[in-house]
Amino acid sequence: MSKNIAYLFLRISMGINFFGHGVIRLTKLQDFADGMTKSFEKSWLPQLFVHTFSMALPFLEFSIGLLLIIGFKTRIVTMAGASLIILLLLGSSTVENWEAMGIQMIYAGLFYILMSRIDDNYFSIDKK
Repeated sequence: MSKNIAYLFLRISMGINFFGHGVIRLTKLQDFADGMTKSFEKSWLPQLFVHTFSMALPFLEFSIGLLLIIGFKTRIVTMAGASLIILLLLGSSTVENWEAMGIQMIYAGLFYILMSRIDDNYFSIDKK
């Protein structure tokens, strides 16, 4: 039972983190997207791609966060979150943002735990 509670706390913590990122960025979506696009000017990534991704990112963060908090479709949502982290790592590497990559690697590790311990996801909507 303690593994189930530990999983719940980690899942909700990750959910609040992503949800918070999404909510705050959605309230200033255009400014966020413009700032992110500007920070990738020296990247080899096409500016249109960066801007489009920047506009979508807060919606993805918000959705992943909310679904993690309530524990709905947790297996799929953790894979989506891990995939998003991979994309963020790729982007950060193109502008040599090693500090961000370090933080993103922590997220990758936490998603690994959530994915590999999915059987501990007892306190959720997913519970059978």
